Amino acid sequence: MISGCADSQTSADVSNVDDFRLPDPAGLSGGACTSALLQILYKDNIASDEGHSFQEVLLRMRDILSEDYTQIPQLTSSRPVDIKEPFVIVPNGSEVCRAVLIGINYVGQNGQLSGCHNDVHNVKSYLMDCHGFLAENITVLLDDGISISPTRQNILRAYEQLVAESKAGDVVFCHYSGHGGRLRDDDGDEADGYDETLVPLDYETSGQIRDDALFKVLVHPMAAGVTMTCLMDCCHSGTVLDLPYKFKADGESDEMKLDDGFDLGKLIGLLDGVEQAAAAAGILYCCWSMFME
Repeated sequence: MISGCADSQTSADVSNVDDFRLPDPAGLSGGACTSALLQILYKDNIASDEGHSFQEVLLRMRDILSEDYTQIPQLTSSRPVDIKEPFVIVPNGSEVCRAVLIGINYVGQNGQLSGCHNDVHNVKSYLMDCHGFLAENITVLLDDGISISPTRQNILRAYEQLVAESKAGDVVFCHYSGHGGRLRDDDGDEADGYDETLVPLDYETSGQIRDDALFKVLVHPMAAGVTMTCLMDCCHSGTVLDLPYKFKADGESDEMKLDDGFDLGKLIGLLDGVEQAAAAAGILYCCWSMFME
């Protein structure tokens, strides 16, 4: 999973995606994390063929963000990844490619955003233009009055359907652009005392989606052999998928390590799931606050 910031950090919007030389289908803004990643991979609507490694992608994101922001991108995974390996979304020989793309502007609510729909449109174009994703295999949730509404129930249902349909050899891409939050940990598995969350459109009545729920619904039950990449563009997204291994693009780290604050009991459960063909083969996370291989 790729995330744009650490758990303790807030995310940021860019006021004009033209600054990042990205397509601007609906408005004037977009998530800084999404925009930075696409600038590297999809600048001027053309796929990059530079063969970036995971490390290079994260560090280049950091360089872009550091011009205006303090956010530090992170890569988390279900297993230790050699960050010097090529950054790949669709491995050779992959079967069906599926995606769930979620953008929430919270139209008419306090804390309204303006760039999340743009992020989804840009990521969808990138996946279709550069990686051959088909429109019929891309589920889009937007609070635009036309698409599937990004309520708590609909978000979890989309993830559940994605898991149910995916099998070994398939590729999955998940993107979330919206608000992220932190709630007091309610089961004692967080070293810092907080669960990281996604904030659905109806959070005031249905509640936020905790990292525990995302792990249970999206990560643990994913079939073995599925390559899943997740990009989380929201505040406090560094470990929102509760993955055990982390690389922080702070200019000091040079490899992926086991997160000191990770609940080892959950790691054992994930490894058991892999052995039982219930967990995925790899994960990336922006916030590009995600990647599963």
